[in-house]
Amino acid sequence: MIRTLDDLDAEGAALGVRVDINSPLDDGSLSDDARLRAHVDTIQELCDRGARVALLAHQGRPGGDEFADLSVHADRLDELLEAPVDYCDSTFSSSARERIADLEDGSAVLLENTRFYSEEYMSLEPEEAADTHLVHKLAPELDAYVNDAFAAAHRSQPSIVGFPTVLPAYAGRVMEREIDVLGNIGESPEPRVYVLGGAKVDDSIDVARSVLERGLADAILTTGIVGNAFLLADGVSLGAASAAVVNERSHEAVKQAGDLLDDFSHRIYVPRDVAVERDGERVELDLDDLPAEEPAMDIGARTLAAYADILEDAGTAILNGPAGVFEDELFEEGTRELYKAATRAEMSIVGGGDTAAAMRSLGVEGFDHVSTGGGAALTMLTGGSLEGVEVLDQ
Repeated sequence: MIRTLDDLDAEGAALGVRVDINSPLDDGSLSDDARLRAHVDTIQELCDRGARVALLAHQGRPGGDEFADLSVHADRLDELLEAPVDYCDSTFSSSARERIADLEDGSAVLLENTRFYSEEYMSLEPEEAADTHLVHKLAPELDAYVNDAFAAAHRSQPSIVGFPTVLPAYAGRVMEREIDVLGNIGESPEPRVYVLGGAKVDDSIDVARSVLERGLADAILTTGIVGNAFLLADGVSLGAASAAVVNERSHEAVKQAGDLLDDFSHRIYVPRDVAVERDGERVELDLDDLPAEEPAMDIGARTLAAYADILEDAGTAILNGPAGVFEDELFEEGTRELYKAATRAEMSIVGGGDTAAAMRSLGVEGFDHVSTGGGAALTMLTGGSLEGVEVLDQ
């Protein structure tokens, strides 16, 4: 049984709260605060209930351009919350432990980027994770642990799986909602329609095979580079430019897509037309008009109409990936209109990551659930398990 905040006696308690506020940065400033906003409910509730909140989070990857401290995140959380949020430039040193001890009831401190320490970048079993410096140093200062970082729940790292081994552990409100929706996808309204697009071809093909074999999907609508891979597998000559883009992403994609078409052709839908850029204009080409010298950048109107009909009759629509290069105004139409059609399903779910970013960029609203996770959401949507969720099940 996974305990939630409803089971937690928060008043006066020192809580380690893992959040996922890993965000895009522009010149050291936050360029998108969506992930911070997602955790406001959990943090505000705990502060309102008189807890002393020590926030744990990461930002970027070692060596990456966005591997940075969390000072700007703390400033933004302090603006978003009614409770005070301070910043500590250490994670588990004596100064960090003193900051936790000195917290007043109803206040929070954001500790430094957990990935500044090598242990946090290791994949460990929960017992091993509990034996790290991070957990050894911080756990004695805490009364309980709350995991609200669903987007990082597929990682077996100390801040995710170590603390629940030695402290009473609870799911925060974000984690609770994600588990309720994505963990019960097999009980969602039927028919279930998965829209698989974007550039992560191998991941999408793995998702398609998993949900088809498990009987979770009644229809798969392919778009983006994923759709182009299925078109090539179906014998459509897109042209050298489009084929090169697919092969750059995955040398095995076309073969794997072909295998899936052999097994599940009655449930997999491929684009009926594509859009290319020609002389600075959007030009839509039927499959009979191919191959084209230009790469396919979006689905066309015929595909959109066919997919919209399927989505509007869906019990559950699950979106993963855009329909094309939506960042270019010439090719935003397919993604925008496809997403709008999905909102008309009985239940509509956005699988996080690039899909959620596209939704926000295009201003599409009306979804029943927008996941905060990318990889974590895909794992649950395909019936898999997450280390960060399993360790909460006590």
